Amino acid sequence: MAVNYKKSAQQILEAIGGEENISSATHCVTRLRLVLHDEDQVDTKKLESLDLVKGTFSANGQFQVILGNGVVDKVYKEMMALTGREEQSKDDVKEEAAKKGNPLQRAIKVLADVFIPSCLRL
Repeated sequence: MAVNYKKSAQQILEAIGGEENISSATHCVTRLRLVLHDEDQVDTKKLESLDLVKGTFSANGQFQVILGNGVVDKVYKEMMALTGREEQSKDDVKEEAAKKGNPLQRAIKVLADVFIPSCLRL
């Protein structure tokens, strides 16, 4: 049976609180990386019950949805098409996520940016 990536993207959007809850979005090899306006709007139980979703977690201001290699890029493209958003880079999303951190986290990020070459940062 063929996977309907558009339907999966719609289901994920609904579970994260809709497209209006997305501040920025990108993906890596296995995960959607989302900066959300309000993570309390996420229905984690519903999200993790979806067939393509392998798990979720929140770290460093990003809500991440684990989909797996070869799946995440297809779901991401469908999500961007559904929302009318342009694709964003990981750096764009990291910058957006950094704005959400507390003052100490933001200060540490500034120091890290000064002392760690950008090619070594994830």
